[in-house]
Amino acid sequence: MKLCERCNRQLKSQKSIDVGMGPTCKKKHDAEQAEAEFNKNQITIDEVMESKTA
Repeated sequence: MKLCERCNRQLKSQKSIDVGMGPTCKKKHDAEQAEAEFNKNQITIDEVMESKTA
């Protein structure tokens, strides 16, 4: 019996077992990763203002 890495529910399909999480948790995980990557590449207004005064 293999459990989801995110919610600890029992995984039923072989694909979910291979991935380590169910389809709903996988979608949430992917969305969180995409948002984290997006936020990492953002620049703040403070950073813009600092570059103009330097």
